[in-house]
Amino acid sequence: MFVDRVVVKLKAGNGGNGIVSFRREAHVPLGGPNGGDGGNGGSIYFMVDTNKSTLLDLRYNKKITAKNGENGKCKKMHGASGADVYVKVPQGTMIKDAATNELICDLCEPEQSYEVCKGGKGGRGNYHFASGKDNAPEYAEQGTLGESKDVILELKLLADVGLIGFPSVGKSTLLSVVSKARPEIADYPFTTLVPNLGVVQVKDGRSFVMADLPGLIEGASQGKGLGIQFLKHIERCRVLVHVIDMGANDGRDPLEDYRIINEELKQYHMRLSERPQIVVANKMDLEQAQENLARFKAAYPDVEVIETMTIIHEGIDKLLYKCMDLLEKTPAFPLVDEQEKEERVVYRYRPKDPVFTISNLGNGQYRVNGDKIVQLFKNTNFDDEKQALNFAITMKKLGVDEALRQAGAKDGDVILIEDYRLEFVE
Repeated sequence: MFVDRVVVKLKAGNGGNGIVSFRREAHVPLGGPNGGDGGNGGSIYFMVDTNKSTLLDLRYNKKITAKNGENGKCKKMHGASGADVYVKVPQGTMIKDAATNELICDLCEPEQSYEVCKGGKGGRGNYHFASGKDNAPEYAEQGTLGESKDVILELKLLADVGLIGFPSVGKSTLLSVVSKARPEIADYPFTTLVPNLGVVQVKDGRSFVMADLPGLIEGASQGKGLGIQFLKHIERCRVLVHVIDMGANDGRDPLEDYRIINEELKQYHMRLSERPQIVVANKMDLEQAQENLARFKAAYPDVEVIETMTIIHEGIDKLLYKCMDLLEKTPAFPLVDEQEKEERVVYRYRPKDPVFTISNLGNGQYRVNGDKIVQLFKNTNFDDEKQALNFAITMKKLGVDEALRQAGAKDGDVILIEDYRLEFVE
């Protein structure tokens, strides 16, 4: 089954906690702190596997989780780090953030990999906090949380040349003639339901990759037929081969077919109409082919037409040489929407986002929000008096106490941080 789009939940591993531990040695006064650090959480990487051609594996694996780091150990021993997870995807896979639709990475090189979800950092053991004022610290850091996000994976085939045209015009037959690909060929429309790739070898030794795409129809850019589902697969193609049934075997007008397909390319947003296009007049052995070709050349005198009869391989060499010559002088097209493309980067002043926000919930309850505050809160062990005191001092330095007073908080009011309730004390 060909699957070219999936949504996956990712959860990187959390960092392990540092621990509180002390040496116990004879003739060593007070021993000393020797609590080890927690291990780092595992990260999630996506990497290219050239043996894969579909995202089918991920269709049934909706959540990918990396292992957490282990807690630290005594004698300054580190906890083991969580193993990184490597997810293999086909070449040409684009990964986007599901929340913002922002492109994270485009994996189009063999063996290319990218860290999509970073694991949490392990907390430090108590030996890090020893000082002249406190040579026996009884607190350690908690590990930080690993990243968590939903991502969209889209496969866009890596092909140099794309075959476009209405159903049953001979695209699959052409691909089977010029390469070793064996797409389904039958005398009814939409026999091609998934894209097919084939490596084409030109007689002069040059080669390129050709893609046979499911037939387009009018309204494809708005999703009719197979529509946008497969139009995206020609976004990477540098040259398009527009195959037309000049014999009008299905009763359609070749001139109207040409107009409709080009209109759909213009309507699609990724500059498909700007790509060099080779027009192939196929099925020239049919009765009305010569007449229709004459009409076509009269209507489009500036368009070069290559006549072919794919079944008997006539006109094939001329077509392949033309494709190869165009590929050598046509650069790759950027996979960026024109509206999103910037000609230059403009740097503007942006004030820093506030470290925290205060929300008055009424009835003497206030909520404190902010990633830094939440992380500090989770890193604090409130069973330890020193850690609790350090948390209170840090909140005061960050200005949380004063902000709560300005918001109207009074002695005894309830302060909420995530799902935890604290008491405000003057």
